[in-house]
Amino acid sequence: MKYIYRIYQLLFAIPVYLVLSIITTLSTVIGCALGNGHFWGYYPGKYWSRAAIYLLFLPVKVEGREHLKKNQSYVFVANHQGAFDIFLIYGFLNRNFKWMMKKGIRKIPLVGIACEYAHHIFVDKSGPSKIRKSYEDARETLKEGMSLVVFPEGARSFTGHMGVFRRGAFMLADELQLPVCPLTINGSFDVKPRMKDLYWIFWHPLTLTIHEPIAPIGKGPENIKNQMDKSYEAVMSAIEPKYQGFVENPDQ
Repeated sequence: MKYIYRIYQLLFAIPVYLVLSIITTLSTVIGCALGNGHFWGYYPGKYWSRAAIYLLFLPVKVEGREHLKKNQSYVFVANHQGAFDIFLIYGFLNRNFKWMMKKGIRKIPLVGIACEYAHHIFVDKSGPSKIRKSYEDARETLKEGMSLVVFPEGARSFTGHMGVFRRGAFMLADELQLPVCPLTINGSFDVKPRMKDLYWIFWHPLTLTIHEPIAPIGKGPENIKNQMDKSYEAVMSAIEPKYQGFVENPDQ
């Protein structure tokens, strides 16, 4: 069965995915260039992500949508198990948002230019002024009423376990007094392990758990620590037992 699945990927899923990627890029770039970037910066990517998962017959389960309030902006923070985290959140969170992502993604064919036109936020860590600019862009996005999705580990896991959370997303939430909403991803590491079989996808169910948002308890270091600690605990609490516990990530 494994080899039938790989032949299917090679002869059908990958070619269709590439065609859909071109269509998604063109619709995002043209739509955002003409106007209404909030619409064209989100919906083509959402349905492209869903198509990628459906093409590979990956079951998806979403838990906790009842925790989200309509028209409320959130800073979403999630564990970063693997590449399919992107498809799972973009396709199935069902909230219009902007990504906060590494600047290296700008170099990925099709994806990079679509993200640029969609006004997702590239984090440039090459110097203090570049870092400040990245966070100023994120701040303006949140002021416009959008939500933001951040992987506070900053890098994909090598083992499926979580690393440490960085403070940046929580500092933004504190400054604008926004709730932080933790997300737990399960299955992504099993679908596309970072260090195994670069070219193949493995069939495995995916789960996205939306936890209860963590409201501010004030403003300043105490609130930042409270939202960061509670987010980490919430995300960790729903991770599959085999990936429970902290494992140091050399990329962090």
